[in-house]
Amino acid sequence: MSLGSLALVLHAHLPFVRHPEHEDFLEEDWLYEAISETYLPLLQVFDGLAEDGVPFRLAMTLSPTLVSMLRDELLMSRYARRLDLLCELGAREVHRTRDDATFGPIARFYRDHFESLRRAFHDRYKRDLVAAFRRLQDAGYLDILTCNATHGFLPLMQQVPEAVRAQVTVAANHYRQHFGRDPAGIWLAECGYYPGLDRLLASERIRYFFVDTHGLTDAVPRPLHGPYAPVFTEAGVAAYARDPESSQQVWSTEHGYPGDPDYREFYRDIGWDLDLDYIRPFIQPTGERKNTGFKYFRITGKTNEKRPYDPLAARERASVHAGNFLFNRQRQIEDLASRLGGREPVVVAPYDAELFGHWWFEGPQFLDFLIRKVAYDQKTFRLVTPLDDLREHPENQVATPPLSSWGAGGYANMWLDGSNDWIYRHLNHCAKQMVELARDFPDAGELQRRALNQAARELLLAQSSDWAFIMKTGTMVEYAQRRTREHILRFQRLHEQLRGGSLDEGWLSLVEGRDNLYPELDYRLYLPA
Repeated sequence: MSLGSLALVLHAHLPFVRHPEHEDFLEEDWLYEAISETYLPLLQVFDGLAEDGVPFRLAMTLSPTLVSMLRDELLMSRYARRLDLLCELGAREVHRTRDDATFGPIARFYRDHFESLRRAFHDRYKRDLVAAFRRLQDAGYLDILTCNATHGFLPLMQQVPEAVRAQVTVAANHYRQHFGRDPAGIWLAECGYYPGLDRLLASERIRYFFVDTHGLTDAVPRPLHGPYAPVFTEAGVAAYARDPESSQQVWSTEHGYPGDPDYREFYRDIGWDLDLDYIRPFIQPTGERKNTGFKYFRITGKTNEKRPYDPLAARERASVHAGNFLFNRQRQIEDLASRLGGREPVVVAPYDAELFGHWWFEGPQFLDFLIRKVAYDQKTFRLVTPLDDLREHPENQVATPPLSSWGAGGYANMWLDGSNDWIYRHLNHCAKQMVELARDFPDAGELQRRALNQAARELLLAQSSDWAFIMKTGTMVEYAQRRTREHILRFQRLHEQLRGGSLDEGWLSLVEGRDNLYPELDYRLYLPA
């Protein structure tokens, strides 16, 4: 008999970035890098575990925007070309370093790695990674969660309830379309929750969501078991809280595993290090440098003098760290079980999926080692998903979590700041206009319907919390500001044309082709309740 359980949760999300008007677009690399460095490696780990008969359960978000991009033929064809380029670069690197005893083996490692990814993408997964994740869910290994339609930050959308409802309803319907069932859980973007949101989740038959630690410990009344058991809201939806101890071991820049000197250095890439004429075919068409994924150095320490990367040594460290994480969870759960009194503790460890592979190259190996060790090297706890926990513990305390988020400050500081606060008056104004359009055009003709659906689509895309986050962190700010302005301006143009009774069908077709998210979208979901 185990003393408790561990719920590993991976949140896989990227904003919708698709630019058919350009042959090559830098920000589309976010998706291509995530596929090569996170999604394909995770699928290979999960499938390997399943083939070896290793029992495991894991919860994983696939956000609606990510699912849409992974099933977009234009983006997948562009990714296939990217893989071909990486394999070509691998062959060139093996030739360039053929007489180099230090870097030659690393070049061969990357050549083999990218060729393996290309075979998996085309032959094993048939270019449909969503179907591959769905098969793992149908086989009982994953519990795939949904997320707000465009990762909109719901606490700052409260003044237009219909806009909040659209973010949840579109996401739930999109999930049903792609996974053939109701979503059992939802990752609320940025863990953003406010009292009353639970009623909307319950209306979509969603059974659980996540908050940061203080989102549960500050609930009213105070939870008896702290963050180590869920509470039911008044609407009957379960709220699970992030465990700070297990998070720090992986996330912390000072004490987390990814900072180990043996692991691969993210910030040293041959796209920046090698001669421009040699690397030119593999960087931006303008000649501007960018990351290629070929990184030959390890972290080494807080020094500019980096030592060569050793994949085998890094793999050994991943095994050691998996053992350390396992040991710490055993001691933690033993301690919690002795204090909680009757209720088995559930330790919820959520992470951005892109940490595993993209930022921490050895992260998928760490998960592989950890899951195998949990299955065979201990009996203190089990791997579960929140849905498993609810089935085993159908009765839980009722409490009301407060408005909260994760991120710096814990109360929306990242998404409402002097760097980005200007966007909300525009977003809320457009949301109110969308509600009015839905009310005033209940039975639109074909062309009007297309314009109304596109207006809803532009509003949803403008509401993505990713743009506010980027403005706050100071990375790719110009692109985030441009995306926000473009979607708002397109919405306003559609609004004016609808009100004026004169629609530009040619321009409408153009923006429908660019922002083709949610082709099944129905603007009438913005009708007042």
